[in-house]
Amino acid sequence: MRPIEEIGAALGLGPRDLIPYGPTKAKIRLQVLEARRQSPKGKLVVVSSITPTPAGEGKTTITIGLGQALVRLGRRAVIALREPSIGPIMGVKGGGTGGGRAQVVPVDEINLHFTGDLHAVAAAHNLLAAVLDNHLYHDNVLRIDPRQILWRRVIDMNDRALRHVVVGLGGRTQGVPHEGGFLITAASEVMALLCLAEDLADLKARLRRILVAFTYDGEPVLAEALKVEGAMAALLRDALLPNLVQTLEGTPALVHGG
Repeated sequence: MRPIEEIGAALGLGPRDLIPYGPTKAKIRLQVLEARRQSPKGKLVVVSSITPTPAGEGKTTITIGLGQALVRLGRRAVIALREPSIGPIMGVKGGGTGGGRAQVVPVDEINLHFTGDLHAVAAAHNLLAAVLDNHLYHDNVLRIDPRQILWRRVIDMNDRALRHVVVGLGGRTQGVPHEGGFLITAASEVMALLCLAEDLADLKARLRRILVAFTYDGEPVLAEALKVEGAMAALLRDALLPNLVQTLEGTPALVHGG
């Protein structure tokens, strides 16, 4: 593997544009995007809806191979992939970094905790759930109907036993009992908003509009009513920055979001 600074240089990025996470991966500062908004636009090739072959050649492998092929043809190319989720990695599906000579590296780090983005998404998502339950416990001024809570919790693991649960058991000091459940972290609405947001202010505005429940009168309750969007955005501050890695042939690759 080449040093991540060399990979960044191939994209016109200097040392000040990168936040290294060791020698082979880095975050890209958002100021880079602002500085290049007026630059000529490149061409986008979307690889989608490919059913993997028995050998595992699906969207990721094809995307990586295509990017490497374009570089060999003398084109300036960069690959963009979603981050792997630990749940499927530990299940039948396996890793999400490609296969054969068409892989992004370092494989083990990308497939496992990488730069911590999915953990940050889980923390922000579950913070909203915790604040919601705390509001129910402390007088419920918003008159949230526990039977109409939409916001579940998340965990980055395949665990069907947690899909439908009851929380708040254990007596009056342990919260208000109500039905709940867990989604896999990649399916979190917070993850979707992270991928759509252009900057931290935009992310905070999107988090503010999350629908979490309904009141006894049928009125919607948004995250802004719980005054938690600022804390959620703080947890997601670094996760908002794109991750830069490389393929086995040194082609730049952005692996970000889920």
